[in-house]
Amino acid sequence: MINSANQYQISDIFSIDTKVKYVIPKFQREYIWGKQQWEDLLNDLVDNDKGYFLGSIICINKGKDALDITPLEIIDGQQRLTAISLLYAATYDRLLKEERNDDDFITEKNNLKHRLIQKGRKNELKLELSHQNNNFEDYKAILNNLCLYTETNFKKPPNLGNRRIYKMYRYFKNKISEFDYDKLLGILDKINSSLVVKIEVDDHADAFMLFESLNNRGIPLSAMDLIKNKILSELEKKKVKSIEEASNKWIELIRDLPDYSVQERFLRQYYNAFRYKGNIKVRGIYKATRSTLIRIYDKLIEKNADFIFDELIKKSKIYNLFIEPKNEGDNANYYKGLLDLLYIGAAPSYTLLLYLFSEYKTDTKLIKDTTDFLVKYFVRRNLTDFPGTRDLDYMFMNLIDECEKNKNKLTSAFLTDYLTQSDKFADIKIFKEKLEDDIYEDNVAVARFILCKIEEEHQTREIYTDLWEKDNNRKYLWTIEHIYPEGKNIPKEWVNIIAGGNEEEAKELQTKWVHKLGNLTLTAYNSNLSNFSFEKKRDRQNSKGDQVGYRNGLYLNKKLADKNS
Repeated sequence: MINSANQYQISDIFSIDTKVKYVIPKFQREYIWGKQQWEDLLNDLVDNDKGYFLGSIICINKGKDALDITPLEIIDGQQRLTAISLLYAATYDRLLKEERNDDDFITEKNNLKHRLIQKGRKNELKLELSHQNNNFEDYKAILNNLCLYTETNFKKPPNLGNRRIYKMYRYFKNKISEFDYDKLLGILDKINSSLVVKIEVDDHADAFMLFESLNNRGIPLSAMDLIKNKILSELEKKKVKSIEEASNKWIELIRDLPDYSVQERFLRQYYNAFRYKGNIKVRGIYKATRSTLIRIYDKLIEKNADFIFDELIKKSKIYNLFIEPKNEGDNANYYKGLLDLLYIGAAPSYTLLLYLFSEYKTDTKLIKDTTDFLVKYFVRRNLTDFPGTRDLDYMFMNLIDECEKNKNKLTSAFLTDYLTQSDKFADIKIFKEKLEDDIYEDNVAVARFILCKIEEEHQTREIYTDLWEKDNNRKYLWTIEHIYPEGKNIPKEWVNIIAGGNEEEAKELQTKWVHKLGNLTLTAYNSNLSNFSFEKKRDRQNSKGDQVGYRNGLYLNKKLADKNS
């Protein structure tokens, strides 16, 4: 039974005056959000207007004493509440470094403090994390460093910096350090004003039923659906096209861009790529974001529904080349580069490519050279996380403006020079450090891309293997395999090989090396190799007698195939 369901600002959820404590059940699975989700959350808060909707949280009221702190057990919402809390902690850390003493600053800092700890209750936290994998101990250690949690007997847990909670905190600290004080206060205001729906239920049975209902029913109405309804309505009203003709054309667009998220990205990038044109620019909106998308297309449809309809149909066919590269006709020139851009995760560059494929479609060399360079650019960018994701849209939009100013002398060298300026391109030393660091944890997609590229460099037509092939569930057949196992319980055989039977030393070596590039390879049988001894991993065969271990013929495994231990 639902006791209440109300919309609140995050500042109300983490209210400085309300005596509420959010408790993630002690044995609930550990925190699992990774860098992509942290980045998405921060970018959504920064890029959208105040009042951004973060979703719902489901909780059970466990309070028995109206005068005491009320514990609310979180059934759904652990990831968001934990991330918001650490975003607050990172912001508080930044404010501690500010040399200010004005009343507004002191008030803001105190408010932040009491969004993390209970007002007037020393060492009582607003949020209690899961106890799995040291989540709660790591969280307390972060607040201890900020002098917010000062329990006398508290000891900082070992290897704090290697676990997810601290990595998230460090990520937010690094991102927040990029903002000046006024910008930081603006972002804090956006965090505080973001919205959630808090649903309180009686018990776990009700919580489970509600969770299933919220997550498994209904098909979302996308931005593309809303725009289609508006545009077809306008075309019918003005009798420019028959509804049947327009609907059939629109079906082509959906066929080219079948995924909701791709459709939304296409709509944003179309506007961002061509907003320099007078018939596309909407007054007062420089950049298309999720929150401005409908407003932009409402204006464009009102201005000229027939024009924008034809434009979206034409440009969707170009965009389809980016998400489903074609090895045929003229497109064969760009096939390999576009595939690699897809694999490395270079979607922000599609704004520029949409522009180039439209305005310079006959300049094969310009497009090919630019595409090939963008692959290298995004390997470095995605691994170093520089420039930040939210800066990429502006960067490519500004580059298009520069292209327009230099239309008669545009070359791939011009584009490369622009993108390798120091404020747009990570330093080689930082890139090298990231390559030598825990690349699997930092960015598994880049790690996989690098491994695949190394292997592909040594493939021939006779021994070609498609390392990007997917199964019926859209998962890669070839996945990353840790040579030295990554699990907490290191098999005895590996302890003996690596550390002469010393378990403590084996764990230390695992912490230091397990996610480095040199400990990674590719296999189509990851789950079968698992925690086997080295010899079993090396010599593993399938039921047909085919080598599926390290003697599978891959260049990456060449040295492993001949190793004894």
